[in-house]
Amino acid sequence: MRRIGRSLYSIYCALFFVGTLPVATLVVAVLAIPNNAAARHRIWRFLRGWAHFYLVGTFRGPQYLNRPEAFEGFYVAVLNHQSYLDSVLIFDAVPGYFRPLGKVEIGRIPLFGFIYRQITLLVDRSSPHSRARSMKLMVRSLRREGHVAIFPEGTFNETHEEAMLRFYDGAFRLAIDAQVPILPILMPDTADRWNGVQLWKMSPGRNRVYYLPPVPTQGLTQADLPLLRDQIREQMAEAMRRLKK
Repeated sequence: MRRIGRSLYSIYCALFFVGTLPVATLVVAVLAIPNNAAARHRIWRFLRGWAHFYLVGTFRGPQYLNRPEAFEGFYVAVLNHQSYLDSVLIFDAVPGYFRPLGKVEIGRIPLFGFIYRQITLLVDRSSPHSRARSMKLMVRSLRREGHVAIFPEGTFNETHEEAMLRFYDGAFRLAIDAQVPILPILMPDTADRWNGVQLWKMSPGRNRVYYLPPVPTQGLTQADLPLLRDQIREQMAEAMRRLKK
C-alpha cells in the first residue's frame, strides 16, 4: 500500500511540474527579451516564486535553520548536491539574487533547458576554454550583478560512506580572485524527497536548509586555496552528519 501511495505521489509531482513548465517557459521568454542584467533579475524573481510554488504545492516546502541576515556585497554560495530537487530548492536556499554555475548539457534539454540558460553560467567541464570563460563571467557577475552559487562536488553524492564528495577548486578560486566571502549551505533532505538515482522515488516532507557561518577570503591568495577548500568541506561534512542523524 505504501509503495502504491508513493507511486501516486510521484506521478502527482511529475504532472505538477510538467503542467506548469510551458507557462513558465513562456513567461521567461517574455522576460528575457531585453537580454540584460535587469531582465535576469526579473527572471530570477519569477523562478524563485515558481520554485517555491512547486515545493509547497508538492508538500516539500523549505525549513530554514541559522539563516543569516542580509549581506553587504556579494558572496559565493557553496551547496551540497544529492538530488535533482537541489536545482529547485536552491532558489529558496540562496538569500538574494544569484547566478548558478551549471553544466552545459542541461541547457540542451527542451523547454527546461531554455529556462536554465537564462540565468545560469554554463560550463563545459571537458573544455579548458569553457572553464576559463565561465570563471571570467563569474568574477564579473560577483563584481557587478549578484551572488554566484556552485555545487563544489560537481555531481550527485550517491554514496552513504562519505557525507561530502571531494570538492573541485572552482568555487574557492573564484572567491579568492574576487575577494568575496563564501557562504556554505546544506540541503540535507532533498535525496529523501526525490532520490537522485531512482527518479520515481519521491516523498513529501520537510526540506531543511542549514546555513554555516560565512567564511571571509579577504587577503587570501591562491596559495591558500587547498586549505580553504578542505576546511570548508570538513565543516560542511560534519554539519551534514549531524543533520542526517
